[in-house]
Amino acid sequence: METLLLSRIQFAANISFHILFPTITIALGWVLLFFKVRYNQTGQDRWMEAYRFWVKIFALSFALGVVSGITMSFQFGTNWPGFMEKVGNIAGPLLAYEIMTAFFLEAVFLGIMLFGFSRVPNWLHTMATFLVAFGTMMSAFWIIVLNSWMHTPQGFEMIDGVAHATDWAAIIFNPSMPYRFAHMVLASFLTVSFLIAGVSAFRWLIGGRTAGVRVALKTAIYAAALLIPVQIFLGDMHGLNTKEYQPAKVAAMEGNWETDTGVPLILFALPDEEARENRFEIGIPNLASFILTHDWNGEVKGLNDFVADDGTVLHPPVNPVFWSFRVMVGTGLLMLLVSWGASAMMLRKRRGVEGLPKPVLYGLVAMSFSGWVATLAGWYTTEIGRQPWLVQGVLGTKEAVADVPAPMVLSTLIAYLAVYAVLLFAYIFVIFYLARKMSRGEDIGTRVAPSTAAQPKAIPAE
Repeated sequence: METLLLSRIQFAANISFHILFPTITIALGWVLLFFKVRYNQTGQDRWMEAYRFWVKIFALSFALGVVSGITMSFQFGTNWPGFMEKVGNIAGPLLAYEIMTAFFLEAVFLGIMLFGFSRVPNWLHTMATFLVAFGTMMSAFWIIVLNSWMHTPQGFEMIDGVAHATDWAAIIFNPSMPYRFAHMVLASFLTVSFLIAGVSAFRWLIGGRTAGVRVALKTAIYAAALLIPVQIFLGDMHGLNTKEYQPAKVAAMEGNWETDTGVPLILFALPDEEARENRFEIGIPNLASFILTHDWNGEVKGLNDFVADDGTVLHPPVNPVFWSFRVMVGTGLLMLLVSWGASAMMLRKRRGVEGLPKPVLYGLVAMSFSGWVATLAGWYTTEIGRQPWLVQGVLGTKEAVADVPAPMVLSTLIAYLAVYAVLLFAYIFVIFYLARKMSRGEDIGTRVAPSTAAQPKAIPAE
């Protein structure tokens, strides 16, 4: 295997592991703020019980996200020096803005959020929770700005082969940024909703039927049921934006080879990139044209339009984009079915959590990390779909890779994969270990003293 492919796989492995944890912290911080505000408003201990459990998961996720993010950033120098050499004038400041506006904010107030329950006034602890949540959102904002700019670059000029910023507003608010940012934030909230629902269902099944578990489970299911239709709508808008700026990616997502009108939506096929056709194709007539153009007979570009006269392929590899897109959409539809079904059962005769039968609870446990599946599939669709470009139309992937021996890249790739496998197993194990211990009342760090509306800060220290 050549250095280019191995370096791409290595970066994909690093970012795949890293993105799992920001996907949780981006939304979980706001969920914790919701729990804390509800506790302040009502004085009911169930809200603080939910807060005290999930703040531990937030801390665990935050720690792994920071560590894996540092490892990933090293690769700009070790594997992809051409990236910073050519577009570092834009990428560097955007990464610095993330550190200045997000990471410092999180680092300063995270300690208060985790350990300040009774050591600081209640208003300060609530504000610390807000600032940490805001910091995670700002971190996501700047990273999405850079990633979006790589897909739809604006506001720069090339001087001696190097990109120089001419309009920072155009760089930050590039054409795809609003859609990507909104899509990613909602993906994070859905990931957290199903994580909370799954772990809470697990606690309920093993006997941890406390008020905190009940309120967390209900909140997560209702949130997922409300957000998934919004995500589907935003996904459609994002697809239309991608069709305008990256039509080759859309053609690969759809498995569409020829430019035509009335293009079918392909549900299943085996794309053959050598023969440049689909085998065993099953589709719905005209539906792809309607989705992408809002016209049943609208024209959709095909992959064969993106081949140079000399035979050079200018579109992304079809199979990984085609299948990852279907995994993302399929997982999203399953989320819709499960969240709406569970919500209907809870609302029926106002039975609440008691209205959920065991098979549904087990299904929620099984879908605890379904948000990860959808997020990774979406990222693979997006990032592989940009190939052969690292920065669309500006910097090719081949131009940026480091000239290092392939065996060296392979050895570090194997080391990364081994460490990440261990850490991922440990992360999931710790989550369910904490859930089991707390459901049995064995975790003394989660004790909540009786509260009063007048003194909601009277909670024992860790």
